[in-house]
Amino acid sequence: MKPLPNLNNSLLLRTDFSDDAAWVSLCEAVQQPNEQGFKAHVVCISDSAYEGLALEQLIALAPKGDQCGHHAVAFIADVTTFFDAEQPVLVVDLNEQPGRTFRVIPRELWGVENNLSIANMDYDDFAKSADADGVFRGFPQV
Repeated sequence: MKPLPNLNNSLLLRTDFSDDAAWVSLCEAVQQPNEQGFKAHVVCISDSAYEGLALEQLIALAPKGDQCGHHAVAFIADVTTFFDAEQPVLVVDLNEQPGRTFRVIPRELWGVENNLSIANMDYDDFAKSADADGVFRGFPQV
């Protein structure tokens, strides 16, 4: 399996190829600016070489240490993403505790990506705020 691309943006990596239209829709949704103009800075990677990629394989392919850069997490569009109506994207920690996960709905992916890429917030800030089903749907409104 080939290594992950070394890009300046975070990756949204497709590992399920069952629905091309859903993939296109997902990429458009995560890159759509919110009401304040914030959007996720992700590169959508659709390469059949990553089809069925297991969590352990992803961790092995990810850059390590100082090479990690924006790859501190990976966003994965897997089978669950495409078969769940909310299209929850898998967020995988590749740096601090490689392999831990939570999911995020597309309209909230910008906050996870933006804040983690500049170290404004920690992975735990989002993971601990996920609902009981493990999906982050945003922080509660006060």
